[in-house]
Amino acid sequence: MKKLYNATIINESGACLPHKDLYIADGRISRICESGTVQPDLVPAETIDCSSYFVSPGFVNLHAHTAMNIFKGIAEDVPPEVWFNEMIWPYESKMTEQDIYTGTMLGIAEMINNGVTAVADHYFGEDQVLRAAKDTGIRMDIAPTIFGTAPDFRERLAQVSEFIRNHQGDSPRISLRFGPHSDYTCPEETLAQIVDEAKKMGLPIHLHLAETELQVKQSLERTGKTPFRCLYDAGGFDLPVLVAHGLWITEDDLTCLNGNTWFAFCPKTYMRLASGRGGFFDFADQLQFSFGSDGAASSGTVNPLEQARLFAMLEKFNRNDAEIYPFLEIWQRLMAGHAVFGADSGKMAENAAADLVIWDLNTPDTMAFYHPVSALLYAAGSENVRYTMVEGEFLKYDGVLKMDYAEVAREAMALQKNLLSRGKGTAKVYY
Repeated sequence: MKKLYNATIINESGACLPHKDLYIADGRISRICESGTVQPDLVPAETIDCSSYFVSPGFVNLHAHTAMNIFKGIAEDVPPEVWFNEMIWPYESKMTEQDIYTGTMLGIAEMINNGVTAVADHYFGEDQVLRAAKDTGIRMDIAPTIFGTAPDFRERLAQVSEFIRNHQGDSPRISLRFGPHSDYTCPEETLAQIVDEAKKMGLPIHLHLAETELQVKQSLERTGKTPFRCLYDAGGFDLPVLVAHGLWITEDDLTCLNGNTWFAFCPKTYMRLASGRGGFFDFADQLQFSFGSDGAASSGTVNPLEQARLFAMLEKFNRNDAEIYPFLEIWQRLMAGHAVFGADSGKMAENAAADLVIWDLNTPDTMAFYHPVSALLYAAGSENVRYTMVEGEFLKYDGVLKMDYAEVAREAMALQKNLLSRGKGTAKVYY
């Protein structure tokens, strides 16, 4: 049992509750009480003095290609079609299992360092992604990527189904779902096959939809439908769906959605790839959404707090309205992403999962502050994250990652040289 002594709690609504003791046992918050209150039935093995700290739920990264941390900075200042077709997919075609494992370890290290306790990952090489998640202890929802236009589509779908059957129930921190890449790489016939397989196994899906204006135009030319309507007609919205992006959603697309549809919004990627404003901002108040990072090759970081910060500032700027998206609302959007994982996390309440961050705001970047949530949203960085905890286990302790990051970094530097020397291969799909 652990005791967080005399903390100021920041709950999922952004309310601040000072002078609280939190007891952590069996991966959960077992008790919250006024600081100093005697609890004779609770005997902690470790007590952390949080008198000058704040304790909040951890962050969720609702959409990441975590392994792509190995590609940070490899494709800069190019439009999306060049980014995909001439840079990323050709390099990805030559990735090794070790590239994927080390890239995923890098991404997880960055996330834990920034207070991320859960991530929804969408990538191939799922065995190595799973291995990295288990080795680090982060909570992860894994969606193995499936390209419906790839020549080995049937074999790949069977491979993913077998992977899911073999690893369901491996760990309470791991959840699994199907990951069709997108409507434009999964034509209606193959998309429907993936959806049918997900239905048979009672699992949700995670895919890219309407990320760019060009994708929507090409879908209309190819099928007469928007990407959302293609997924709807394939039966995809009969399942819980995690939509990556949805930037160019239309008003008609709203009729496809239901209470089991969530969006992962990644504004930094849209800014760096000049993806335009789209329709998402216009309909945001009608959508269930939180923030993802996309891959570090497009966003530069895998920190959802940065994405939330940019989202708020973009809309204030674009609408010439300083009052839109107040900081407490943005905080609540950050916390809302926990609902996708079904782990009873994201709440500062007794019996909730102990996926927590302990914040030190007494640093040059955040002092002096008048509201801790405002300081977190607009000023905080990884140096403010003192401890990161998942299911009561510290993954970052007193400012230091528990994993052997030095070894991960050494391996990454060696792999980076190998990756560049191998060069580009031939992509199996085309944007």
